[in-house]
Amino acid sequence: MSERKVLSKYYPPDFDPSRLTRTRGPKPTGPKVQTVRLMAPFSMKCTSCGEYIYKGRKFNARKETTDEKYYSIAIYRFYIRCTRCSGEITFKTDPGGMDYTCERGAKRNFEVWRTKKEGDGDGDGGPETEEERLDRLEAEEELERNAMVELETKTVDAKREMAIADALDEIRTRNARNERVGKDGGEGALVGVRDEGDAERERVEREDEEVARRAFISETGEKVRRIGEVEEGDGLGVGSGSGVVSVEEEAKELMPPPTFKRTVKKKKDFSAALGIKKKPGLV
Repeated sequence: MSERKVLSKYYPPDFDPSRLTRTRGPKPTGPKVQTVRLMAPFSMKCTSCGEYIYKGRKFNARKETTDEKYYSIAIYRFYIRCTRCSGEITFKTDPGGMDYTCERGAKRNFEVWRTKKEGDGDGDGGPETEEERLDRLEAEEELERNAMVELETKTVDAKREMAIADALDEIRTRNARNERVGKDGGEGALVGVRDEGDAERERVEREDEEVARRAFISETGEKVRRIGEVEEGDGLGVGSGSGVVSVEEEAKELMPPPTFKRTVKKKKDFSAALGIKKKPGLV
């Protein structure tokens, strides 16, 4: 079996490359046609033999660019052959309806525009025109706009109701407070407020006295005396002819005099902790 992809080709002995001439023919006129591979865009029935061609069947078709345009979108025409009778079937693109239009050689089994018309109830079997499409789009846009306006209105109404409810609650609370004050009497309310103020003032004074008392007590619990203060029962203080004795002098008298004698500490014996036992001396 020979290879399909060869690197060298056979040239006969009498081959003369100078005899090869380049010929240029006239450029093709008319619509541009090219062969493409496509699938049937819709299910159809051949009008010649009645063969059914389902959607998605593959064909080697001829693609032709027509002179028609939808706005700036080009419209293409395709030619295929029936799988049974080889009859030619033609259909072209429809950018406006985002679909394909069957021209000749076959008939569509299902028409999308017909279902839309039956749903609308118009009764005519023609496709949707440009004006009808624009009217339908405007109606849909109007419905969306109305839905948004309705939603905004509902939101504003809900906020207003919440504000009204909060105001009513505040008014009810104020009225209940006024009624309670009216039942107790204005003088009773004023007296209660005055008593609360006096109690608060007394509490603050007691706290200040406690803080001052703690500030003049030493760590041992004894009261720190000021200069010139006389205590009952002790001989210190101001006598008949003596001067004033301060707290510093009392502390100096009570404290022992400092000694600068060096004391030698006895070293500890760690032999017992280490498990060392000394033998007693012989002497």
